[in-house]
Amino acid sequence: MTVRSADGAFRKRRQSHVLILASGDKVRHMTVRPWMAALVTSVVGIFSVGYLAATTYLVLRDDLIGGTIARQARMQHEYEDRITALRAQVDRVTSRQLLDQQVVEEKVEKLLEQQSALWSRSDKFGALAASADTSEDLGEGTSPVIDPLALEKPADANGGVEAIEEIMGLNGEAGATPTRLGALAYAPASPESGEKETLSDRADRNFSKITLSLKDVERDQMARMEHLTSSATRTSEAIRTIVERTGVTLPAGSAEASASDADGSAIGGPFVEPQDEDSFGKSLVALDSALLELEKTRDAARKLPLQSPAPTIDVTSNFGNRLDPFLGRLALHAGIDFRTSIGTRIRSAAGGTVTTAGPTGGYGNMVEIDHGDGVVTRYAHLSVILVNVGDHVRAGDVIAKSGSTGRSTGPHLHYEVRLNGRAVDPVRFLRAGTKLAGLMD
Repeated sequence: MTVRSADGAFRKRRQSHVLILASGDKVRHMTVRPWMAALVTSVVGIFSVGYLAATTYLVLRDDLIGGTIARQARMQHEYEDRITALRAQVDRVTSRQLLDQQVVEEKVEKLLEQQSALWSRSDKFGALAASADTSEDLGEGTSPVIDPLALEKPADANGGVEAIEEIMGLNGEAGATPTRLGALAYAPASPESGEKETLSDRADRNFSKITLSLKDVERDQMARMEHLTSSATRTSEAIRTIVERTGVTLPAGSAEASASDADGSAIGGPFVEPQDEDSFGKSLVALDSALLELEKTRDAARKLPLQSPAPTIDVTSNFGNRLDPFLGRLALHAGIDFRTSIGTRIRSAAGGTVTTAGPTGGYGNMVEIDHGDGVVTRYAHLSVILVNVGDHVRAGDVIAKSGSTGRSTGPHLHYEVRLNGRAVDPVRFLRAGTKLAGLMD
């Protein structure tokens, strides 16, 4: 008989599974419902999946742990390598800063030494230049005197000190201490560029400017020394040229003496290696030699009778042959005559020693002065003699008064210059004295 199920009127009823359990005489049975089969199947499946998952985890756990540990170790090594690299970079920066500091300090010390040398040179140069009143123009008449050439300390050198103080961070403040490069490793180059520059770069730029400035000062000093040396040499040569026109040859100066030593007049002494002199030292020695030679030349020229024994008084009779006023025939006039009135003061034409002071034949009362190197002056027809034999007189000293004694036709001064016993024209010496007026001071 067909039974209608809950699923439909015409379906067959699903048969349930019966599980029979026999144990001895006992028999049990249990109907297995579909949902119970599904539940058991699900539990078995879940257990199987869990078991497989657990087994997989246990199998892969060591690999996962090893990979994690390896990754952590790799990260730690990378971190340590980074730290080492950073430390090395810091050490390089520190070493570079220390090196820059040392370089800057060495450059500052060098600049200070150079500036000190310039100041010392300026002092030495000033001492020589102060005495170098040589002429710029060596022509006729009065010549302008060279200025001592601004002998104060070089302004650029003082600017160098300020720049050095700025580099070292002193900024001109009293009691300030130099700033270390470590504290000023980098500084902004300029607002426009936005770049950074090291203190060493800034110091190098300033050092270059200061060095060029000091070089300019040094070149200026060298040029001034060369100018002074050249002027002193030209003045000495001009004095010699003018004096030689009188017939007098001045003694050799220091330059000639040095040349004679170089030619072989030096006769002995222990051998010593020559000293290495810088260009400034050589120029300074050359200037000193030129000034020494100039001073010796001037001293030698000052001994010559270059002054007039009767200033502002006219010459009435020149040196040379003329008609003798007493005999009326040609005779040599061995000197020149100055028109004077009786009692006019007569002055020595140069410094020297009085060798004659009294009546001397046709000269009447005469004073003779020996100026050395064979140069002698005579002053004749005097009314009064104010010096004695052996007296030392200076140029311009009053030695007598004019008159008309001896072989004379009227009041006048007869003035002679004798060179090695031979009478020469006194006008040569008077003209030389006029030309040398601007070169003897």
